This record gives sequence, structure tokens and C-alpha cells, in this order.
Amino acid sequence: MQRTASSPPKSIVLLGSTGSIGTQTLDVARWQGYRPVALTGGSNADALVAQAAEFRPELVVCDPAVVDRVKPHLPSGTRLASGPEGLVEAAVVEADAVVAAIPGFHGLEPTAAALRAGRHVALANKEAMVVAGPLMWELAGASGARITPVDSEHSALFQALVGEPRESVRSLVLTASGGPFREGPDDLDSVTPEQALRHPNWSMGRKVTIDSATLFNKGLEVLEAHFLFDLPLSSVEVVIHPQSLVHGLVRFHDGSIKAQIGPHDMRLPIQYALAAPHRPPNPLAPLPLEGRWDFAAPDLERFPSLQSAYRAGEAGGVAPAYLNAADEIAVARFLAGRMRFTDIPRLLEHVLERAPDEALGWDALSAADREARAVAGSWRPTG
Repeated sequence: MQRTASSPPKSIVLLGSTGSIGTQTLDVARWQGYRPVALTGGSNADALVAQAAEFRPELVVCDPAVVDRVKPHLPSGTRLASGPEGLVEAAVVEADAVVAAIPGFHGLEPTAAALRAGRHVALANKEAMVVAGPLMWELAGASGARITPVDSEHSALFQALVGEPRESVRSLVLTASGGPFREGPDDLDSVTPEQALRHPNWSMGRKVTIDSATLFNKGLEVLEAHFLFDLPLSSVEVVIHPQSLVHGLVRFHDGSIKAQIGPHDMRLPIQYALAAPHRPPNPLAPLPLEGRWDFAAPDLERFPSLQSAYRAGEAGGVAPAYLNAADEIAVARFLAGRMRFTDIPRLLEHVLERAPDEALGWDALSAADREARAVAGSWRPTG
């Protein structure tokens, strides 16, 4: 039965349990006594086996390549499934909430399945909104499903909007740390993956950390906020805030601003996404209110990927899907040492320019993702 917004969850499905968001969600489960009834962990067999031993879920899902490493070590009573079909099976296991934490386009199908089944989805897969926001909302509307955001910035906006009439909102403001290259070096051509992975504030997965270094992650978040809160792109702002303590702000037509402030700890927005509107206590230390907080406009010449996201959103249709696919290819190539850091925005623009003027639909979305990956895969850097 679909739980109401007023009752905290007791059981959760965790899609992507071995990743950064997944492991931190399990911390929240330990704090609050939530029971994970299904865990999906890709190819990280050792971590998945350890999680299954601790939580004894009804279902575990892994990559087909590691079934033989996982199956012999599961607790009695825990079923095993694998592959995309297994992810969908996990997504619809009866539970109070589903944490959608499988990154990238790969996470769309199980997220859609959870919404189709009427679940409360705590959404950490930003691509679900970026490339398929209207389609996800259609599923939620038809089934009575509920979506709450996990991203710290969107959680901040979600919290700041509680109790506020939509017509009173002037704009949403997303904060960005500026990443590891905010102050240098001047020439970004020669920066290495190791340098780009040294985020100054947050501990995240490799892909999102590189996206933060290019500011493309903030572009994805702009598109996510646009679709999640149903406001025009022109009403979504970005401000650089190196301290990353103010996570999001809402401007109102009367000139007031509401901000949500918190520590560099993703477990706090994860907990709120699951328990909202409740705020159960947890072991986190109070945030000290001291020091200096800075705000500045983003440098779009130095980090052009942010502007590409706005252009994709303005084009609409399948353009965000083209841009998202291009970035997944670009980041993988950069991490593999096959392209420079400054080639990432060039590849994004190359692919975005080739996005067709096509309406969004499930079939069109899948085709757009395949086509964009083919275009991105054939692109070669110059110079």
C-alpha cells in the first residue's frame, strides 16, 4: 500500500546500493531502523555480499558477470536476480520507498518501473528528470507515486518551498562549489583525471566529480530543477559558493530569499527525502555557524558546459538526452586518458548541435540516447 506523506518509511528498496549514495543511504537506514528489502549492486560483488549479510533483504540484484561470486554467499531466504530485468524486479518490490541511486541513463528504466508501480521514489538519479522529466511525471500522476529529491541542492529547494504558494516564487538558485579548478590553473588543457577528481568539499562518484569540475553537473541540476519544480529555465539561477554550506535558495517576488544550509554530508538530504516532512534526529554534529561565506557568478567562458545545458533545455524534446549521452561518453574518455579536460565541452557542443527537433517520448528517448552515443563515439579531438 502506498504510504502517506505523513508516515516515515519502514522498508526501502535501494537501487544502486554499493555506490556513494547507496552506502550513505544504508547509514541512514541504520540510524532510523529502516529495513532494506531489496538491494542492487551492479558488479561490486564483495560489497553487495557484505550488505546482504548485514540486512538480509528479500532480493539482491547484481550484474550477470558476478552472479557466481554473489549467489553462494547470500543469506537463507534472499533471492538473487541479475541484469536489467532484475533491476526492474527490485524496483517494484513492495516497500514504503524506493531510493533511485543508479547513475546515468542506465537508471531510468528501474526508476520508471517504481513510479509506474505507485511507489514513493527518493530520486538520486538526476538523469531521470534531465532527459525524461515530463515522462516521469506522467507515470507518477497516473499511479499516484510521489517523488522527493535526494540531490543536496534540490533537497534544499524542496525544503525552502514547503508551504510557499507557487505564484510567490520568482526564481530558484542552485549553489556550486566551483570545483577543483575554480581559481586555477589558467590553462585547463593539461589537467589530469587525478586532479579533476579532487573535489574540494564533497566525496562523490567519479563521474559526478568530473562533472562538478566542468560545472556540467550544475547544468544537469538546472535541467533537473526546471522539470522537478515546473519552472521556466530562465527562473533557475546558478551561483558559485565555494564553502558549499548554502545548498539552495528561493527568491520570492516580494524580494525575500529563503535558503537551506547544512554540512557537507549527503546523508542529511537522503534522510529528508525518505522521511519528509519529518526530521528525525541523527548522529550528525551541529553545523558550526562561523567563518566566511562567498558568492559569485559562474565563469561561463572557463566552464562553457553549464551554458550547454541551458541551450539543451531551451531546445527541449530529446536535446537533453543527446547532451546527457554525450557527457557520459566524454567523461569516460577523459578518465581513460583518451581526451583532454577541455575537450569535454567541445564534445558536448558537437553532439548537441546534431540533436534533432523531435518530441519527447519513450521510444524517441531510447533512440536519441543510442544516436547521441554513436555521434559522440565518432568524434575526435583536434589540436
